[in-house]
Amino acid sequence: MTTVARTATTPAVAAVAVADADGTRSRSVQPVQPVRLPSVHMRVLLTWIAVFTALTAVQSAIGPYLAGFPMLLRTLVITGIVVPAVVHALVPHLLKVRAAVLRRRC
Repeated sequence: MTTVARTATTPAVAAVAVADADGTRSRSVQPVQPVRLPSVHMRVLLTWIAVFTALTAVQSAIGPYLAGFPMLLRTLVITGIVVPAVVHALVPHLLKVRAAVLRRRC
C-alpha cells in the first residue's frame, strides 16, 4: 500500500480564472493560504456536533431493534458504530468544511 503525504514545503494551489483586457479568460495559479488549526474550544464544539448527530441518527435507525437488549449491550453496539464514524468520517469532514468557510472569508 502506498501512502502519499503532503509536506509542509509543498503549498496547496488553486486555479483562479481571470479575465484579460481583451476579454479572454486565462487561469492563474495562486497559493492557497493555510487555515490555522482550530482552537481547543472549536474542536470540542465540532466533536460535540458530530457525536450528537451520529448518536441521534444511530439511535433512531437501530434503537427499536435493540430495545430488548440489556443497557450495557445496547451501549456497546451503538458506541461501536458511532465512535469510528465520528473519528474517521464526521470530525475530519467538519474540519474540512470549517477550513473551506474560513478560506472563502479571506
